[in-house]
Amino acid sequence: MSQDHCCTKIETIAVHGSKGFDPATGAVSFPIYQSATFKHSALNVSTGYDYSRLQNPTREEVENTIAKLEGGKAGLAFSSGVAAITAVLNLFHNGDHIIVSDDLYGGTYRLFENIVNFHGIGHTFTDTSKIENILESITENTKAIFIETPTNPMMKVTDISEIVKIAKERGIITIVDNTFLSPYFQQPLLLGVDIVVHSGTKFLGGHNDTLSGFVVLNDEQLTEKLRFIQKSTGGVLAPFDSWLILRGIKTLHIRMERQQQNALAVAKWLKGHNSVEKVYYVGLPDHEGYETNLKQARGFGSMISFSVKDKALVEQILSRVKVVTFAESLGGVESLITYPQVQTHADIPKEIRDRLGITDRLLRLSVGIENVDDIINDLKQAIEI
Repeated sequence: MSQDHCCTKIETIAVHGSKGFDPATGAVSFPIYQSATFKHSALNVSTGYDYSRLQNPTREEVENTIAKLEGGKAGLAFSSGVAAITAVLNLFHNGDHIIVSDDLYGGTYRLFENIVNFHGIGHTFTDTSKIENILESITENTKAIFIETPTNPMMKVTDISEIVKIAKERGIITIVDNTFLSPYFQQPLLLGVDIVVHSGTKFLGGHNDTLSGFVVLNDEQLTEKLRFIQKSTGGVLAPFDSWLILRGIKTLHIRMERQQQNALAVAKWLKGHNSVEKVYYVGLPDHEGYETNLKQARGFGSMISFSVKDKALVEQILSRVKVVTFAESLGGVESLITYPQVQTHADIPKEIRDRLGITDRLLRLSVGIENVDDIINDLKQAIEI
């Protein structure tokens, strides 16, 4: 039976994937088709696979799986999240203008500031959580609105439906980076968004063992354009990495639930600590974006940022944590702590970081699936000497 007829709930789709098994062999674990090219039985006769840059059965399975999870018609897998975003930005041309969330992953900022600019594509960074900022930033050449929600690292929440309404009235493409919440907690396409992007390295993979990126969409014309860009620029996801993401997705729902549960407990503990100045976690009811997130998502995720009162505590915490690992990235089963100012957001100018709140006292925490008491006790011993 086709998976299209047996899987309706996101948890089941995550476990079984698109096809659910390898139709050629019956293998329950979808095989790694580690082949660069494929045999033709005759001239103009193809199995549907010719060359792995164009398509590979393992990559096809993960692409179709992420599409189903997001409620989309098509998925495209890339070698990293930045590669996926780069492909999307190749849809635009000299003279076009894009509105972009001002608080976002440093690599995306670098891409807009140092690469996209050279192609004559203009952009405006603005706080997209304020709808009036969107309206003020629209020009006659605005072709897209690119948002993160929640944002990285300040956890701002943008009202997706309002952005979609504004964009559709003006023929503007909407793009949402859904990395932080994953399709388990948030499905922007179902809210009318045109394109969803992911760093699959994070929650989709979930084990800090591979890089990947995804683009998911419904529009056939945009899909064909992006498939052409994908095969022409070549930043595709390799078969083994595709299999790793498929394996990771099988436990997406279980991991996201446990990580969120842990994150809420950690956020509450941090909020009550006298050495912590402020906690940024969307799941706290006093968070500015709490109600908006409730309206458009099923959960709050497991990303927390917090600022400490004393700058000296930053180095102390980073050097003393044991259960929590001081490392870049996020979304894996292990809890990771990052110093955005010198790691993920180092390419953003200091004056912009300071304005956003990415100060020398801000830390970002990706809460994992460990025992929550161990996480909290580790943070406690790192903060308190």
